[in-house]
Amino acid sequence: MSGSIRLGDISVAPGEQRSIELPLPSFYSHSPVVMPVHVINGRRDGPVLFVSAAIHGDEINGVEIIRRLLNTRQIQKLKGALIAVPVVNVYGFISQSRYLPDRRDLNRSFPGSETGSMAARLAHTFMQEVVSRCTHGIDLHTGAIGRDNLPQIRAKVIDAPQTAAMACAFGAPVILNSGLRDGSLREAVDEFGIPVLLYEAGEALRFDEVAIRAGVKGITRVMRHLGMLPRSKSRKATAAPKVAMSSQWVRAPQSGVLRMVVPLGAHVNKDDIIGRVADPFGEQEEEIHATVSGIIIGKTNLPLVYEGEAVFHIARFKQAELATESVEAFQEEHDPQSNKSPDQEPVIV
Repeated sequence: MSGSIRLGDISVAPGEQRSIELPLPSFYSHSPVVMPVHVINGRRDGPVLFVSAAIHGDEINGVEIIRRLLNTRQIQKLKGALIAVPVVNVYGFISQSRYLPDRRDLNRSFPGSETGSMAARLAHTFMQEVVSRCTHGIDLHTGAIGRDNLPQIRAKVIDAPQTAAMACAFGAPVILNSGLRDGSLREAVDEFGIPVLLYEAGEALRFDEVAIRAGVKGITRVMRHLGMLPRSKSRKATAAPKVAMSSQWVRAPQSGVLRMVVPLGAHVNKDDIIGRVADPFGEQEEEIHATVSGIIIGKTNLPLVYEGEAVFHIARFKQAELATESVEAFQEEHDPQSNKSPDQEPVIV
């Protein structure tokens, strides 16, 4: 990277920062719609990193992560440039919906088209105005409504050394080696030859303080790894994240009321009892058993389930015990009660 960064008709020179509004298709009321972008262009050359959130409009943890990131002291020492997009799917964000008004999933609409559907046009704008200017990327997500995700990085890390190094630097307790889905932002960015991480943590439409803290810290760690920020003076060792090569959903054996007996982040062995589903009287009850050994990285938060509904997500590791140690160290590091942040007050939910 060198020189000015231009988005739309605005140019941001080295040493400057600007908030930019990229025009999008208006509402049918003719009210204008814009995508908010904040650009910080460092005085010295370096990588250009995009950090995006709310591609699914109801996934709001990333919005708070970006707000805190932009308000950290160290960001003023930036080398290279940061392009932060806290709300990509503005339409879904306004209506508290995962989708666009045309019911399309934006994260299945990339790279988009200038003359295509509403989703295609929004995806095209993001790719042309943001991604095309960058050398690296981090996309922030949460679980769906009623589903909670353990903080984790999803990325294609096999035979991708740059991406793998970024994933390890982030410091989430779990890295899930994940293939590229058709129409996803990760697939489109990969076509540009840009290493990109997807951070998953928490639940849609809810703030999760641990997930937010981990996201801010993870992004700054990646920026230090890329040489965009000075190295940390802290010598405190952090547990190395463990790479899961696969994962599997466990489904409800019958419809009824779910009682979970293991928490998010727990280590389970194959055939362990991890929950029970019963009718409201408890007369017909079935146990839910772990189908594989591993770590619980996702679960439903809703106790009312239908037969066949996904209720637990288990990541598989070669050494699950070491992954458990990584999760425990992560939880201790980001505990809001024992680790007060000097920069940001915690969100209480």
